[in-house]
Amino acid sequence: MHEVKLSDGIVTLSPLCLDDVEAHLAGEDELLVRYLNGGPGTREGVEAYFRHCLEQWEMSGSLRAFGIRAGADEALAGTIDLRFEGEGLTPGQVNVAYGLYPFWRGRGLATRAVLLASLYAASEGGQEAVIQVETENPASAAVAQRAGFTHSKQTHSKDGTRLDWYIRDLLVDPK
Repeated sequence: MHEVKLSDGIVTLSPLCLDDVEAHLAGEDELLVRYLNGGPGTREGVEAYFRHCLEQWEMSGSLRAFGIRAGADEALAGTIDLRFEGEGLTPGQVNVAYGLYPFWRGRGLATRAVLLASLYAASEGGQEAVIQVETENPASAAVAQRAGFTHSKQTHSKDGTRLDWYIRDLLVDPK
């Protein structure tokens, strides 16, 4: 597996691993279930997803899932996924999806994680980052805006959910 570890001195991103399952399950709350996970996690489901994430890293697949780590002990504070292919994306676009556990919210960690992940996406050939936010999720939209993304358009998912698209050119310095 590619040994990837990105840090800005406050937040560290590294690939999710099976050792992260307990922390993820403990950190999951109503907001993560609603906006990111699509349903409450089970040990079996989270382990299967994390194994899939590891396989994607091994084969340099289109999904790169990171744990967002914070504090001196680099505790798992949330997750951030990059998808280099996906519904509605054009070649060169990379979808960015993130979520923090309740204890870690409101500290600017998600914005830092998005900036680090954007640098990684650019280094892997991404040209434009896309964050799709449900219109009822202003906190996630604020993260996108703080990270330099601009509102581009509104679409609907297959289930009819309205999504605001925030886009940022990856060919410029994100700071």
